[in-house]
Amino acid sequence: MKVFLGVYILWNGYVFIAMGRDKRRAKLHRWRISEANLLWMGAAFGGVGLYAGMKYFHHKTAHKKFVLGAPLLMLLNAAVLGFIIYQGHSYLKLF
Repeated sequence: MKVFLGVYILWNGYVFIAMGRDKRRAKLHRWRISEANLLWMGAAFGGVGLYAGMKYFHHKTAHKKFVLGAPLLMLLNAAVLGFIIYQGHSYLKLF
């Protein structure tokens, strides 16, 4: 479980940095990370990093799919993590 938590923190840090890089590239008129990829990163347990990056860098704050999607992805991530933790504890009771 500690390994999963460490990977979770690293992944959310990466998604946060990806939001910052995309914002910087937008200002420089360079190649960008697609919105779909950013949302997929958020859906893949990166909801906290996506939301934090959106707020910190003021990036994608005018896009409804991010304004609504990032908090929903955080809730979805939390629900799935809660389910995984709950199931893990129920399996441990068998042994």
